[in-house]
Amino acid sequence: MDQKPHHRTQSWIGTAAAARAPLIPSVTAARWLLLGVALAAIYFFHGFLVPVLAALIIAFASQPVYRKLDRRLGGRRKISAAIAIFLILLFLILPIVFAVIYMSRELELWITWAAEANRIGAPVPDWIMNLPVIGEWVSEKWQDYLGQPGDIGQLIQAVSGENIGSIYRTALFVSGRVFGLVLAALFMLIALFFLYKDGDKFAAQLDMIGERLFPDRWYRISRVVPATISSTVTGMTLIAMGEGIVLGTAYYVAGVPNFVSFGLLTAVMAMVPGGAPLTFTLISAYLVARGTPIHGIALFAWGTIELFIVDKTLRPRLVGGPIKLPFLPTFFGLVGGVKTMGLIGLFVGPVLMALIVAIWREWVLEANLAAAEKPAEAEPPPAQGPTAVSTD
Repeated sequence: MDQKPHHRTQSWIGTAAAARAPLIPSVTAARWLLLGVALAAIYFFHGFLVPVLAALIIAFASQPVYRKLDRRLGGRRKISAAIAIFLILLFLILPIVFAVIYMSRELELWITWAAEANRIGAPVPDWIMNLPVIGEWVSEKWQDYLGQPGDIGQLIQAVSGENIGSIYRTALFVSGRVFGLVLAALFMLIALFFLYKDGDKFAAQLDMIGERLFPDRWYRISRVVPATISSTVTGMTLIAMGEGIVLGTAYYVAGVPNFVSFGLLTAVMAMVPGGAPLTFTLISAYLVARGTPIHGIALFAWGTIELFIVDKTLRPRLVGGPIKLPFLPTFFGLVGGVKTMGLIGLFVGPVLMALIVAIWREWVLEANLAAAEKPAEAEPPPAQGPTAVSTD
């Protein structure tokens, strides 16, 4: 019988055979494929990083309240997630609405003052003339641009006429940023809904993978993150509100005009490292220049003492969470987070510092345990001189 010739399938990279060994081991290929997919995901979806991080932060911070809500609704996750999103919207929108209403009233007062100053001229305030070093120069500029009737109208007309292109580009830039913030908030709420709805399943899957990768350390490290985020959000919010109330009361006692507005501004600035000291320092300088140096010095001293107590005692305990971060890592985490990621970095920075400190402490503990368990080396017997030999 004639035997048919055995044909091998030809390909661009060589002859295919059933028993041929792969060019790249399967484990290595899987790792490189996973790395490539991760890099592609980072490239295509890096724009969603900040909204997702914001959703994670809100989810971790509100987890105790959400669990109570879910238990009251009988474990119906979709309804619980929808109600939680609605409550968060109220929590975010209502303060913004009240702030806009209040600021519109303040702006109305400024517009009224500007119209009156444009009609009859605005004299130089005494506190500006009393400013050290720059008081005389600022007074001259004020008299040149604001002192005579119609000066404000001419100034606005000159600025708007010469810089119409810059104003147009600034308006486009601001409108684009506002639209971007609205989209980011929408993506954050969508991500937050699914975190509330399927967060437990995702956490269980992440724990399963983490235990395989880091079987001895995953549980301890993974529990540090939510606890630190929750304590950081709660601590920074309480600290900001407390500083706003305390310093706002001090503004009222010192006779600062619009002390409510400056108290709110101090509370917002307290979220940023160095924001609260800058605020009460400028207000203290204003009081000194206005002719009330005792009030200004007292306000500056009170703000310095209050800030020292908060930064040395309350902030490390509240922001560090279970790790109890010292002052320096807390400060570096806040400043580095704000510099890198903006407002979200206020919460991401301390979490990263808490992880670094937790890993460092674990390494030190393991080193101490290993040193304690290491058996002490046997000491050599003491050297003995030659024994005397009796000749008897």
